Amino acid sequence: MERGKMAELESLETAAEHERILREIESTDTACIGPTLRSVYDGEEHGRFMEKLEARIRNHDREIEKMCNFHYQGFVDSITELLKVRGEAQKLKNQVTDTNRKLQNEGKELIIAMEELKQCRLQQRNISATVDKLTLCLPVLEMYSKLREQMKSKRHYPALKTLEHLEHTYLPQVSHYRFCKIMVDNIPKLREEIKEVSMSDLKDFLESIRKHSDKIGETAMKQAQQQRNLDSIVSQHPRISGGKKSKKEVCASSDLEVKNTSPMSEQDSGILDVEDEDEDEEVPGAQDLVDFSPVYRCLHIYSVLGARETFESYYRKQRRKQARLVLQPPSNMHETLDGYRKYFNQIVGFFVVEDHILHTTQGLVNRAYIDELWEMALSKTIAALRTHSSYCSDPSLVLDLKNLIVLFADTLQGYGFPVNQLFDMLLEIQDQYSETLLKKWSGVFRNILDSDNYSPIPVTNEEVYKKIVGQFPFQDAELEKQPFPKKFPFSEFVPKVYNQIKEFIYACLKFSEDLHLSSTEVDDMIRKSTNLLLTRTLSNCLQNVIKRKNVGLTELVQIIINTTHLEKSCKFLEEFITNITNVLPETVHTTKLYGTTTFKDARHAAEEEIYTNLNQKIDQFLQLADYDWMAMEPGSKASDYLVDLIGFLRSTFAVFTHLPGKVAQTACMSACKHLSTSLMQLLLEAEVRQLTLGALQQFNLDVEECEQFARSGPVPGFQGDTLQLAFIDLRQI
Repeated sequence: MERGKMAELESLETAAEHERILREIESTDTACIGPTLRSVYDGEEHGRFMEKLEARIRNHDREIEKMCNFHYQGFVDSITELLKVRGEAQKLKNQVTDTNRKLQNEGKELIIAMEELKQCRLQQRNISATVDKLTLCLPVLEMYSKLREQMKSKRHYPALKTLEHLEHTYLPQVSHYRFCKIMVDNIPKLREEIKEVSMSDLKDFLESIRKHSDKIGETAMKQAQQQRNLDSIVSQHPRISGGKKSKKEVCASSDLEVKNTSPMSEQDSGILDVEDEDEDEEVPGAQDLVDFSPVYRCLHIYSVLGARETFESYYRKQRRKQARLVLQPPSNMHETLDGYRKYFNQIVGFFVVEDHILHTTQGLVNRAYIDELWEMALSKTIAALRTHSSYCSDPSLVLDLKNLIVLFADTLQGYGFPVNQLFDMLLEIQDQYSETLLKKWSGVFRNILDSDNYSPIPVTNEEVYKKIVGQFPFQDAELEKQPFPKKFPFSEFVPKVYNQIKEFIYACLKFSEDLHLSSTEVDDMIRKSTNLLLTRTLSNCLQNVIKRKNVGLTELVQIIINTTHLEKSCKFLEEFITNITNVLPETVHTTKLYGTTTFKDARHAAEEEIYTNLNQKIDQFLQLADYDWMAMEPGSKASDYLVDLIGFLRSTFAVFTHLPGKVAQTACMSACKHLSTSLMQLLLEAEVRQLTLGALQQFNLDVEECEQFARSGPVPGFQGDTLQLAFIDLRQI
């Protein structure tokens, strides 16, 4: 029973479960009945569930049939109505279709217009956006185009400013565009290009400056020369200068002012061509010859790019190299003055440019740099001048060189450079100048002495007399009283030599001009040089003339007379120097002229030469002596050779009338003593072993002839028988 009950309970549970599943199937969406059906197939009561399901279907069919039977008439009516509605619906459909077709046909144009409107609105939005973007991009493109144009026209500094503006102001606003990125990438290249181009302009400028330094220097030295001429005129006519400003002051003031040259200047680098100016035309300022804009542009560009120190270092390095080239003198500079002039012009041109750069730029060059260059230039210039000037043998060239050096020094001094060493070097050149003058005047004196006739100057009229007296300080009251024609006691070389000494003094004075020396220094220099002329040059020339083999007694006598008058003229030379230097001889440390010593020495040498020549002439006559020491009878008169000798001595001493008395007396006494000694040697020579009375008597006649000559007083001034004493030893024998 229990089993039966259990089976009955299980049957009831299964039936309840199947009922639940059926309800769930009926109430659940068909899409979700899968799990429900799976539970049926998972159980063992599949058949019973199918039976239950079929019973339920039959149940529902019966209910549907009942429902249909109950509502059938209504259904028929509904179908009838539905058929009517169907017809009307078909009509409506046809009307709607027709209306739709008409609407479609009518709406095509509208659709096309709407599409066009849509496209226009899209284009409008695009154009508006494009305009907005172009509004931002166009300034960038314009600035870039401006930049390219400026670089093309070589306006590098404005181009750099434009580049800075473009980079920091315009490009950040449109940085997302590709072309802007390309521009940003090109900016460093453009900066480098600007640097390279500006540096190229600077190199061209430096090359032009190097080539045209001599023109710049020539212009500056012309200005200095004009200023010197103007100062000279003003010093002579001080009233004329009132209210006027000298040209050099104008130029100097313009040099010291910062030249109004904008770094944006579009002019090319280089030197302006300037034709040579006439002396009376205004010489352009040295700064007017040079376009400095490349330097200013390059300096500003490198300053903006933060590379100023690099630029300064490069500029100074290049200018130092150019300075060394400028300071290297040509090997043949000493041959002509133009060689020196070109050398000085280049140096002046170099420092004029540097001085202008110093005053028109802020720190590109400084005073220490300029001073360093000038010290180097000064030492090299002085060394070159010492070397090359030593080759000069022409005093005119040395004098011109001195004037050129003074102009060179004055020019650079006008620009503030110290030039004391140049003037010190000129004092060294002055010694060399004196040597060249002495060599030149040595030739002048030789020509005068060689061409002189050693005869007193004859004058036939008053005009000639005054001319000679005007050339040489000579006063003789007795000569003035004599009628024409008459003769000066000296020969022509006296006034010529005197005038040449004065010319030498003038030549020395010329060198001292513009050397800023005191009157005492000038006087001392002239006196020392004149002393060298007298004691060395003129003295040697006189000694050479006196020592010549073919010089005669007449010439020697005239030389003694001439030197006597030149000795007397030394005081006039002292006065001449005093007049041109305004330094009195009594001034302390004033050098005295040694002319008197020179002429005394020359005169003494001439006197000795006269004594020697007389003795040589006597010896020549004595060589003609031919005594027959064995003669039995003497001749009726003195020997012919002795008569001729006495005649020669008389004529010779007659020429001595213009000599100082002591000189003539000494010459006469020396000749008589030499004659006496020579005759004694003839008598006592070893070859005379014996002699006859006739020979002694003949010799006695000759001695008497000599004594007669001594008694006749061939030269005035001897007291009593002084001259006869020369033959006393011979008489005793």
